[in-house]
Amino acid sequence: MEILFNILVIIKNRRQYTSLVMSKTEQNKAKSILSYRKFWAHRLTPAPFLPMSLEEMDLLGWDSCDIIIVTGDAYVDHASFGMAIVGRFLESQGFRVGIIAQPDWSKVDDFKKLGRPNLFFGVTGGNMDSMVNRYTADRKRRSDDAYTPGGVGGRRPDRSVIVYSNRLRESFKQVPIIIGGIEASLRRIAHFDYWSEKVRKSILFDSKADMLVFGNAERQIAEIAHRMAAGESLKEMMDIRGTAIKLNRIPTDWTEVDSTHIDKPGRLNAPENPYSMGPEASGAAPSENADENVQVVRFIRDLPSKDRDRSYIRLPSFDTVQKDPVFYAHASRILHVESNPGNARPLVQRHGDSDLWVNPPPYPLETKELDAVYELPYARMPHPEYGDQKIPAYEMIRFSVSIQRGCFGGCTFCSITEHEGRIIQNRSEASIIREVEEIRDNVPGFTGVISDLGGPTANMYRLACKSKTIESACR
Repeated sequence: MEILFNILVIIKNRRQYTSLVMSKTEQNKAKSILSYRKFWAHRLTPAPFLPMSLEEMDLLGWDSCDIIIVTGDAYVDHASFGMAIVGRFLESQGFRVGIIAQPDWSKVDDFKKLGRPNLFFGVTGGNMDSMVNRYTADRKRRSDDAYTPGGVGGRRPDRSVIVYSNRLRESFKQVPIIIGGIEASLRRIAHFDYWSEKVRKSILFDSKADMLVFGNAERQIAEIAHRMAAGESLKEMMDIRGTAIKLNRIPTDWTEVDSTHIDKPGRLNAPENPYSMGPEASGAAPSENADENVQVVRFIRDLPSKDRDRSYIRLPSFDTVQKDPVFYAHASRILHVESNPGNARPLVQRHGDSDLWVNPPPYPLETKELDAVYELPYARMPHPEYGDQKIPAYEMIRFSVSIQRGCFGGCTFCSITEHEGRIIQNRSEASIIREVEEIRDNVPGFTGVISDLGGPTANMYRLACKSKTIESACR
């Protein structure tokens, strides 16, 4: 009877929560990334390749770059490489974008070679996390790097995002720095670092950057760039989904909710034997303290609907999660529970004297938007600077086509869900066919075989919840 009662309570709470979220979801329609008025420099673009030198900028008639992207990968102008997607997308918005690929981090010279950007530097470790790229699971140094010309290892530093950002801060003290990509995205709150066996601060603090962009970046980076171009500073942009910033003080018109109201931290019950016929036959060991058992996630009833939109969730501080693995697990669980764009709220975590403010994830791209991103004028080749050197990662994907994003699997060994979210984003069939035809007609060496139609995960093309209302309320 007790189990039945708990199930009924959960169902009742879920219904209450669903109705609470519906009104919010109906009001929040994401602004289309195709609706921005282009920045003035669109008359100078697109470029054959995004420039990597002052000489290339001169040939394009540019006196400066609006945005410069620093990346740990070689620059391949292909939609499977993050720096190319973000760079070409910003170019399509009318901005002049330069690339600094695999700079020599032992000195500042490479970081200055394109000059000072008018808006900001964007920093990414590359398509792979730099530590995964450089080390095996046994913490042994890898001898090769698939994202480097010739496959040569050692062309990027450990924790590339931190190193690049610090070098940029040394070179240009006042220029805003925005970090992103998989390396930054997975370290947006206090996190366990496998290589040093300790909990580290949010990478936003160690990198000394001004803002962190997590997940797929198109929505966030378009809004950031256009607002900065209009004269707004990053410090005024605490409302952009998919971003994290540092705050000295939380605005007074927000209501704080303690994270323990959502998930009770404590000892987890041992699993029960599914074949047991009663308590005496159960293989589960009794809990030492019944009051410390982790509870089922309680669907939020702490605030009325009208107040919920101006509330945030306070996570245990960095000092707390660093010392207590139970609270670390609790904070990690809250990050996952609050990951649905339809109902997530901002998260706040104290780091020393400052608060880390993490906005809810961005809304997924609609099919029309995703089509536009993948049909930008990519050269679909490595930058000419590399000559005849082979880039193994490019050789593998040059005849492949991305058709989806996201993964609803949520596997514990994988980062896709935490990075891109659970909602599957799809391209249209017409767009996919146009890209195949582009490969057929313009990519050198095409043999008539498309090597792959896919995305970051297994084939989940067009798989989705049948109800947008239920999808927006799912926890």
